[in-house]
Amino acid sequence: MRILIAEDDALLREGLALLLRGEGYEVVAVPDADQFLSIFDEIAPDAAVLDVRMPPTFTNEGLRAAIEVRKTRPGFPVLVLSAYVEDRYAGELLAGGAGGVGYLLKERVGKVAEFVDALERVIGGGTVMDPEVVSQLMSRRRADDPIRALTPRESEVLGLMAEGLGNQEIAQKLVVSDTAVSKHIGNIFAKLGLSTSQSGHRRVLAVLAHLRA
Repeated sequence: MRILIAEDDALLREGLALLLRGEGYEVVAVPDADQFLSIFDEIAPDAAVLDVRMPPTFTNEGLRAAIEVRKTRPGFPVLVLSAYVEDRYAGELLAGGAGGVGYLLKERVGKVAEFVDALERVIGGGTVMDPEVVSQLMSRRRADDPIRALTPRESEVLGLMAEGLGNQEIAQKLVVSDTAVSKHIGNIFAKLGLSTSQSGHRRVLAVLAHLRA
């Protein structure tokens, strides 16, 4: 499986390439979004990892490149990295309506197992949101907002849902039963006025949309 990396920081770019090659991936790495787009069709990657901010303006070149390739190849797996929590970028990336997307802080790369797991989820069509994005969005809510009615456990479950974890995975992570997780999610959706029929990518979108409202 071939991964195309776009990252302007040479040390991080080479580190990512080395890490992913060690996991058995074929890797092609470039320093900016222009080169990423120029070789994309020739390389025919199976997935991509991009920095949000790259030359020449260091604003959102990587994000724009990710969105562009997903317009021509809907559902193409992209994992976007950012040095800071910028939830508007996460929202733009997720707004396409298809799975196979991820938004992580660069600090997650140092946690190799977590990073590789996130990439594999994205490649598998899942949606991965950095827990810090969810945490900051939740902290901005008004005192009378329904989000404040969540119990500490429900807030924890909500964060794991937004990371893209399924019910069974949440149960394993929290060391509780699947039934307990289903009950927590039912309570969360009831308190937030969300449809219990949401699943997978749509479930992440529903949660993120509510938190950003």
